[in-house]
Amino acid sequence: QVQLVESGGGLVQAGDSLRLSCAASGPTFSMYVMGWFRQAPGKEREFVSAITWTGSIERSRYADSVKGRFTISRDNTKNTIYLQMNSLKPEDTAVYYCAVQISSVISNSPRAYDYWGQGTQVTVSS
Repeated sequence: QVQLVESGGGLVQAGDSLRLSCAASGPTFSMYVMGWFRQAPGKEREFVSAITWTGSIERSRYADSVKGRFTISRDNTKNTIYLQMNSLKPEDTAVYYCAVQISSVISNSPRAYDYWGQGTQVTVSS
């Protein structure tokens, strides 16, 4: 069983930055996808970004709404991924979830992910 713990959320003003972290523990997998989703009140959970790697080859994907503002990264020594969020907007307000997909192919669908963290709240005021 993989456990995921997110941290780094908070209340910021529009234009500010935040960095989210997701630490994974439990069985490690040689090839899997780690991703970020978010869910705003009354809305469906949506894909934000994901990353996967094979050896030194790293692949990532971003939702159009965050391209150029958010950056996903990893630290394999710590089994941790990060989401650097810059130029935050009020519409970025949501609970952000970390997730693991046991696959090497990045999916945008939350149904493809096998393990989830508890979420961390990000609130951006205007």
